[in-house]
Amino acid sequence: MKLVIESTKTINKTASQFIENIGDKKIFCFNGKMGAGKTTFIKAICENLGVKETVNSPTFSIVNEYEDANGNIIYHFDCYRINKIEDALNLGAEEYLYSGNLCFLEWSENIASLLPDSAVNVTIEEQVDGTRIVEMK
Repeated sequence: MKLVIESTKTINKTASQFIENIGDKKIFCFNGKMGAGKTTFIKAICENLGVKETVNSPTFSIVNEYEDANGNIIYHFDCYRINKIEDALNLGAEEYLYSGNLCFLEWSENIASLLPDSAVNVTIEEQVDGTRIVEMK
């Protein structure tokens, strides 16, 4: 499935479309170049799910925890600084990933061996005109 983020003004519409297509999936691995809009899109998704807390990149904490409007927990990972799989294991990544809660991961390739087969790859690619193409596979 492909979605288009026309601009930051329409990102919430695209996030809503994304949510409509989540189904029963729980693990989403966001891929794209630095600056492609991974964190911004995850923020829009969380806001559409009713998260009241400030959603920002967990660059230093590695994982942030949010609560949606229904009291469900959402985990947001930024695995950019994970250099060894042991670091992720010490963080308790497996417990988060297999918790049954929504997990949104940036730079998931750094913990690829821990990801369940059911993880959904989401690619965000900036276009020449500034729009972004979001593709779920």
